[in-house]
Amino acid sequence: MKRIVFLFFHVLIVPYAFAQERLTIGECYERAESNYPLIRQRELIAKSKAYSIENASKGALPQIMIGGQATYQSDVTQVPLSMPGMEIETLSKDQYKLFGEISQTLYNGGVVRQQKQLEEVNGRVEEQKLEVELYQLKNRINELFFGTLLIREQIIQSELVKQDIASGLKKIEASIANGTALKSAGDVLRAELLKTDQRIIELQAAGEAYREMLGLFINQQVSEDAILEKPQSETPSQEINRPELTLYTLQQQNIDVSRALLSARKRPKIELFVQGGYGRPALNMLRNDFDTYYIGGVRFSWMLSGFYTFEKEKQILDLRRQSLDAQKETFLFNTRLTLGQQDTEVTKLQRLIAVDRDIITLRTQVKQTASVQLEQGTITSTDYVREVNAEDQARQNLVLHETQLLVASAKHQFTSGN
Repeated sequence: MKRIVFLFFHVLIVPYAFAQERLTIGECYERAESNYPLIRQRELIAKSKAYSIENASKGALPQIMIGGQATYQSDVTQVPLSMPGMEIETLSKDQYKLFGEISQTLYNGGVVRQQKQLEEVNGRVEEQKLEVELYQLKNRINELFFGTLLIREQIIQSELVKQDIASGLKKIEASIANGTALKSAGDVLRAELLKTDQRIIELQAAGEAYREMLGLFINQQVSEDAILEKPQSETPSQEINRPELTLYTLQQQNIDVSRALLSARKRPKIELFVQGGYGRPALNMLRNDFDTYYIGGVRFSWMLSGFYTFEKEKQILDLRRQSLDAQKETFLFNTRLTLGQQDTEVTKLQRLIAVDRDIITLRTQVKQTASVQLEQGTITSTDYVREVNAEDQARQNLVLHETQLLVASAKHQFTSGN
């Protein structure tokens, strides 16, 4: 009866008697992610992507160039005519030019568009790499959250053991007072109570360490009476939705866009231009004086040297894609292998839990019989302690296996990404 009252108090009364903090595993995931220092990179990546796209877009704006040159040449153009009373001045061999040019691209094969798209995909790749790193936080939170749960369950069970031993001690003290039992029988139970107290002290210290580490991750103090809600055990899903798969897809898009940009760069370019300058000679090649000039029109250019490396660069991109495909296949193979092992672990723990409950039923009956026998003086206190510890071990095994099942389910969800 006392055990029922104790469990009722811990499970039903305590949560409502005090305004306790409640934490779920999902809330811990969210808070840990928002508190993790790496999260600051998300804003930096977004800004970097925006700047890169903006810079790529400026390739479509009018381009301004300023240039100049001073040359000396071995010969100049001369007019082979000689007329009386008319002298045609010979051009100077030292010539100078200072000019400025504005050009506007009419067609460049789509280079600017592909460059913008490449910067966009690059930014998304970096963002997804960050998501992959942040996803690994879930494993750490699982360890701390379920470790804290297990320790609390073990403390509760240890308190129940104390009650059983204290009950036995009360009975044996009555026998000692009546002269039907030796004082040493009581000492055996008192020593066992002290051992149980030691165990509780150790568990409380371990629980405090777990809570402190969990609090650091979620940036929130986790008090001793905070309630950690056990997640519902769900049917494991075999579908894989890991963030790494999204990263592989984005990296494949990066290769596709890089191929399109490579093709765009080997196409011809057409642009409008206006150039104005000052030099000697200007546009009039027969006048050997400094003068201003301007010229405008449509310009066509085609860098044929791009064809020299085009095929090799395509092959490099193909090799990158093949390597990426191999990485993805390896990741999926290892993930499916791990999921298979975790499915086996979940099934094993479910079967163990069913057996644990049967063992507890039997051990409880044996302990109750031992309690009556202790009161009647037909067994020693050592025999009673042995039966109490046997039931305690059975209950500890159940607590351990139930927590291990929660951990195994959480690991399965982590591995599958669900």
